[in-house]
Amino acid sequence: MSVERHPMTPYGFQQLKAELKKIREIDKPANVKAIEEARAHGDLSENAEYTYAKEQQGFIYGREKEVEALIATADVIDPETLSGDRVVFGATVHLLDIDTDEEITYTIVGENESDSKHGRVSIVSPIARALIGKRIGDEAIVNAPKGKRNFEVLDIEFLSVDTWKF
Repeated sequence: MSVERHPMTPYGFQQLKAELKKIREIDKPANVKAIEEARAHGDLSENAEYTYAKEQQGFIYGREKEVEALIATADVIDPETLSGDRVVFGATVHLLDIDTDEEITYTIVGENESDSKHGRVSIVSPIARALIGKRIGDEAIVNAPKGKRNFEVLDIEFLSVDTWKF
């Protein structure tokens, strides 16, 4: 049985490790304290603070397991080490929106590190799926939620994560 790998950049991997550290060192201890304080108030059957703290405990432990699994199955790919003439994971793609004549730039990243405000799109997004495998000069038709969009690939770069905007 093979394990499904999750592609991500070194930045995305570091973000997950930081989240796991926060869960373990801040969120879980704070939740334990909240449960203890709520228990001290007496009757647990009618104690909304206790009920809320226990619900939060479930969310915290669930997210911890999810982040642990993502880290364990991470396929960390540094865009700076890539090259080529095709769009792949980690590529920064400069596009021309054929319909509006607007130039747009997207970087294809892992699912947990996308940030549309800064031009980072998930590998599973419609735009990334339409761009994967394309070369400079190719057209890509994207079935976006707001309808079909037509793009031309103007350039493909493989940039260091250090150059990203945050």
